[in-house]
Amino acid sequence: MATVVVTPTAAADLERLVRSLSLPPTTRQRTVASLRALERFPLIGAPLFGRWARYRFVLGPWRWMLIVYVYDDALDQVAVVTIQDARSAASATSPA
Repeated sequence: MATVVVTPTAAADLERLVRSLSLPPTTRQRTVASLRALERFPLIGAPLFGRWARYRFVLGPWRWMLIVYVYDDALDQVAVVTIQDARSAASATSPA
């Protein structure tokens, strides 16, 4: 089973989203629940392209929440690198 690590950047991203979008207090727990599938299926996320080509993503507790991660097969570790609002033009799924 893969280890899932949330980087400090991703944790800060989540806190920023919670504050700026007035998300419910359960957001952190819901996000952790969204990450559980990556322990057993680290490649379940869709691959990204362009400057994000080495990364994959899964959706968080809401369809607009992107959890962007990279899987290190040698370490059997998933590192969550950022959590983004997919509705933003600057998100990892945007074509730029």
